[in-house]
Amino acid sequence: MSKSIGLAHIIRHDDGSATGVWGVHALHSAFQPIFAFQSGRLLVTAFEGLIRPFRGADAVPPGMFFAVVDSAERLQVETLTRTLHLLNAATFVPKAASIFINFDPSVFLDRSISEHALRDMRQVLNETGIDPRRIVCEVTEKPASEEALFDFVRALKANGLRIAVDDFGSAESDIKRIRDIKPDIVKFDAHWISRLMESGAGFALLKEMVANFEEKGIRTVFEGLEESWQLQLAERSGASMVQGFVLAMPEIVPADFSHFEPAAPEAAGKQQGSPAVAGDAGPLAGSAPRTGRSFGKRTS
Repeated sequence: MSKSIGLAHIIRHDDGSATGVWGVHALHSAFQPIFAFQSGRLLVTAFEGLIRPFRGADAVPPGMFFAVVDSAERLQVETLTRTLHLLNAATFVPKAASIFINFDPSVFLDRSISEHALRDMRQVLNETGIDPRRIVCEVTEKPASEEALFDFVRALKANGLRIAVDDFGSAESDIKRIRDIKPDIVKFDAHWISRLMESGAGFALLKEMVANFEEKGIRTVFEGLEESWQLQLAERSGASMVQGFVLAMPEIVPADFSHFEPAAPEAAGKQQGSPAVAGDAGPLAGSAPRTGRSFGKRTS
């Protein structure tokens, strides 16, 4: 079997970590925990892989790095970042946790590209021994033809991978995309949920949307939470999972994530028992100090 695009740009280190190389940039994996509500407690159920580029000793904002990647090379870089995250997750992420990986649908323009990308991914999964069912593919809201997007999502599901729609907002197009894609998980846009939480009417709408998704078997994630009051309202809304700096910063590997208390199996979403009333839950299990090397907002 020929070496995948991603593996061709990987350097392995003695500490078990892997680094990607693209031009003058060294690419590192960071992982941010995603927590599930269980009986009034917060327990880690998943980790999201995030890219952290460096130029020499200097950190480069992920958006700035991707902005200088030529469009013709974007697919290769996307493949490299996913490969990097999977290799590092196999070493550093607890084996009971799910792994969220970002996909940009705009680069998967036809079936042959999707098949090649999935072939690369299967090769890495086989090498690392990661069960495909642990992988949650975050489909970002980037421009792509609907036909290409749906073909790509069908291919991901056929390979045993789960689907999350990222950056969900209030637009009708977002709701239509949920109906068409039928994802396992919906991640709510951080700025949108923050605005809704600021008013009683907005929060009521948020609770209604979460309930509608949960009734359809779709788990929900509130991401980008930075304040404790947002976390309390997230619990009251019925959201399945939460993610943000208020709980834990992304940490660049090599890192030890074993201190996070794990959620029960299959807790990536389903709440166990009744959620505690905000403010009455006591200490939140698994909460970590806001430390670690992190640069800017969440980026793939």
